[in-house]
Amino acid sequence: MKKPHRNRSGKRDRISAHEDRRRPRFSRELSVIYEDDCVVVIDKPAGLLAVPIKSSDTPSAWSLLAEKLEPKKQKALVVHRIDRFSSGALLFAKTAPDRSALVRQFLDHTPERHYLAALRGRVETEAATLVHYFRREGMYQQLRTARDPAAARAELRHTVERLFADASLVRVELVTGLQNQIRVQFAALGHPVIGDRKYHRAEASEELIDRVALHAVHLKFVHPRSGKSISVDCKLPPRFSASGSRIVAVEPSAVVNPDRSGSRQLRPT
Repeated sequence: MKKPHRNRSGKRDRISAHEDRRRPRFSRELSVIYEDDCVVVIDKPAGLLAVPIKSSDTPSAWSLLAEKLEPKKQKALVVHRIDRFSSGALLFAKTAPDRSALVRQFLDHTPERHYLAALRGRVETEAATLVHYFRREGMYQQLRTARDPAAARAELRHTVERLFADASLVRVELVTGLQNQIRVQFAALGHPVIGDRKYHRAEASEELIDRVALHAVHLKFVHPRSGKSISVDCKLPPRFSASGSRIVAVEPSAVVNPDRSGSRQLRPT
């Protein structure tokens, strides 16, 4: 029988059966897709936090990785984040100097960061650049204008990979890297990311997907010590929604290449 969840004081949490069914459950075995003495890249599953929530025992990619590295006397240091209900390549450093070097790259927007996103509706423009201005209000990014001195510029490029009757599969390249950026920009365009209940309330009625249909499929950065380019391609999870009535499925795998890999095989089921 499964033991009840207990908080840090050792007392059992009181949760309803409904709440318990909604709690994400994960294997404590992380999928590591690249690792050396300086860095580690994991394939974060949807629903798993990238970093811990303050005063919470909820597992995170950081906490699980730190636990995995502890027997080797190594650390897991946060370099960047991806949204909780998204998935894909997530980079950590093992030492403070390596982390500093990597964080500088992300602040300068030099790493290549590509996502696959399943969007509502048909995106008829094959390729485009989106530019918006955000101002964070609490837990949300709010759209503003360039005249707002407190607004941050958000830019991405996207190309259509595949069109469906009522959905689009697009590849997104981040130029900047603001929190929730892809989700907010496509919602503003009228093509919300499928499953994104935060920025498009109508997605709460979607029953075929319990995640945001956004996957970090490609990450390329400069190794903090060797100076060589490290390129990681992380294929889609076993099942990935491409529309409200159609599921796109791919074989789950992740590969590391010296350069970007273009191999993607999608099949509607």
